[in-house]
Amino acid sequence: MNPDFNRVAIIGVGLIGGSLGMALCARGLAGEVVGSGSSAENLYLARELGAIHRYTDSITNSVHGADLIIIATPVSVTIKVLKEIIPYLSPAAVVTDVGSTKAAIVRDAAQLLPSGACFVGGHPMAGTERAGVREADPYLFENAVYILTPTSETPPAAVTKVGKLVAGVGAKLIEMDPEQHDQAVAAVSHLPYIIASSLVNTVARMPGGESILPLAAGGFRDTTRIASSNTTMWRDILLANREQVINMIRSFQVELNKYEKIIETGEGAEILKKLISARDVRSGLPAKTSRYLSNLYEIVVTVPDQPGAIVAFAAPLANADINISDIEILRVREGEGGTIRVGFATQEEQDNAFNVLKEKGYTVRKK
Repeated sequence: MNPDFNRVAIIGVGLIGGSLGMALCARGLAGEVVGSGSSAENLYLARELGAIHRYTDSITNSVHGADLIIIATPVSVTIKVLKEIIPYLSPAAVVTDVGSTKAAIVRDAAQLLPSGACFVGGHPMAGTERAGVREADPYLFENAVYILTPTSETPPAAVTKVGKLVAGVGAKLIEMDPEQHDQAVAAVSHLPYIIASSLVNTVARMPGGESILPLAAGGFRDTTRIASSNTTMWRDILLANREQVINMIRSFQVELNKYEKIIETGEGAEILKKLISARDVRSGLPAKTSRYLSNLYEIVVTVPDQPGAIVAFAAPLANADINISDIEILRVREGEGGTIRVGFATQEEQDNAFNVLKEKGYTVRKK
């Protein structure tokens, strides 16, 4: 079977670029994947990990003969990189990026590219708080939302080509207007990062904060996990999308002020009303956020704390031809046992898994 791409150039082989490269290489989607970047050590590691076939320290050399170029750099240098590679692009090459802001980049790219050259803005909604190719994962984009932001001037063939990348790495393609994209991610990505960072700073600066933080339980840790992310990257994102981010901060301040008022005045009924509203909206979200508009059907299993405990309950499911879509260790008491959340793609698989594990004597419940 012929690959979708003859040669793919990835400029910036970190978590996202490296994960795309791993998927491209492992699935035979490209005849050759060439990496480039600022660190020879990182590029060597990327090749060793199977994220690229070869590398070069020159980004202009990397794009020679490539039919798809992926700019996987911080958003602050995307256009700088584009300017540098334009003279070296092949006539039919398509350029895309992975940045989490789109409007300014798409606008500037359209002004820069010569006639016949194509740019398709891209944003894979996947990642972790950790960075670098060492954290890359060929399955990072499996069932994740991958947004493309073509304009009315973008050739459909270019969108189709980048769409093959999206499908090939297992993601779900969504097309959005660049401005609409920036508004959406300001709400569901950029504001949550600011909230997480602000919450950590607020507690840390409290009198005795150094003794309070060690008490942080699951709620605090889950809410603030993203605050551990790459701070330079986030600075660039917030500045690049400043107008939309500021609008979201102001909207959030309005909501906080409402809470402040009803708590101060002791309006229990209003407090409960707002809490119930938020709970109901949150409960309607997909169980696994990378599965766009698709719920996971879940069970919770109690297992003993001993080697092979996960294999022990997973094996009967495999024997019954039941595929696990997601799994998470919720909590463990050392020496006794713990609870594990297991997700399935269909309700039928959930029902079958529940029955199989019940028959095996496990304590199990549906979520």
